[in-house]
Amino acid sequence: MSGKVSVITLGCSKNTVDSERLMKQIQFNKIGLVDDPNKAETIIINTCGFIEAAKEESVNTILEAVALKKSGKIKKVIVAGCLSERYKEDLLKEIPEVDVYFGTENYEGIIKELGGNLKKELLGERLLSTPSHTAYLKISEGCDHPCSFCAIPLMRGLHKSKPMEELISEAEFLASNGTKELVLIAQDTTDYGKDIYGKKNIAELLNKLSKIKGIEWIRLMYAYPTKFADDLIEEIKTNPKVCKYVDIPLQHISDDVLKSMRRGVTSDRTKELLVKLRKEIPEITIRTTFIVGYPNETEKDFNELCDFVHEIEFDRIGTFTFSVEENTSSYILGDPVSEEEKERRKNVLMEIQKEISLSINETFVGKTLKVLIDSVEGEYFVGRSYRDAPEVDGEILISKENKKIKIGNFYDVVINECDEYDLYGKVNL
Repeated sequence: MSGKVSVITLGCSKNTVDSERLMKQIQFNKIGLVDDPNKAETIIINTCGFIEAAKEESVNTILEAVALKKSGKIKKVIVAGCLSERYKEDLLKEIPEVDVYFGTENYEGIIKELGGNLKKELLGERLLSTPSHTAYLKISEGCDHPCSFCAIPLMRGLHKSKPMEELISEAEFLASNGTKELVLIAQDTTDYGKDIYGKKNIAELLNKLSKIKGIEWIRLMYAYPTKFADDLIEEIKTNPKVCKYVDIPLQHISDDVLKSMRRGVTSDRTKELLVKLRKEIPEITIRTTFIVGYPNETEKDFNELCDFVHEIEFDRIGTFTFSVEENTSSYILGDPVSEEEKERRKNVLMEIQKEISLSINETFVGKTLKVLIDSVEGEYFVGRSYRDAPEVDGEILISKENKKIKIGNFYDVVINECDEYDLYGKVNL
């Protein structure tokens, strides 16, 4: 058996779930887990290989671990995840000091490398790295969409749904350990079920998850904008446990850019979906993400995107600069937009959103929101409403004057102040 092991997780929430499953296996094999890599004998790095910045972070983290090994502070370095799935041969040549490289979700190989055995009966169980009251639920792996800029299918393969009964069992395990909020994640949550049930049945999954005792919020992330089903809209609208919140990564609005991105949707269809969502669910919070600096994005295309953000007034947006990725269909387009221009466009878009976000937040002053308390930071209890996904959205800050507030509980909070991204409030107990 290996001595103490530390797991370093990089990248997205999907990687977080993978690491949590791995850590549960490590724990049940009675292998010691430590948070601090400096106190470990073995370091496992769950890498990200999505865009250039993420790849750079992963490589730097590997090199830091190798340096610890060379100095004698640790004995073994194991690398897993997306970067080693995509670039294993290159990594073997460039960083041979790593003891072993694994791809994605190879729990059995990693556990054997540590001297243990995979406990298949535990595959639905996880050792949470998030606060226990909130957990990600990964409902599928891989992606069938041919987006020109995206390397996910190269690393994670085609779409593969997890059977509904396994997800229910996993959610029941989480609820029994205090989880109150499930955040559903996948490369595309709206594609759930099509490969194993012959139809997209994300709405049915939401309904069944909502019946689990202890689960109070279910939040839907990464919903692809094409063929957004009516039964999904109805489930969000009518199920009190499903947050009136949806994350729809749109990436752009210019038809020319969308076509080159191979998104399978037009500007008109995108706008029709957004209008429909707000008509059917007036209180819905819509989050989206955009890519700026795509190779064929002209100044006219970018201005159209800015006008679109002004027009729609999204509750939340994230903006990323284009990263050229080998073996994707956009690779042949090169990277003609300078990094300076990409950053300029990103900043312009986020400044537009900053004003919109402040305007929306001001409408909540004087209102009462149901808030889940996540943590204590400085002089505040920090929580979130149905409008706020963990890690990526705003927060609700509550003065620590009220000592009776407990992390992991829900409270009705009266909002009395706001800024561009956060709300401030008070609990009357």
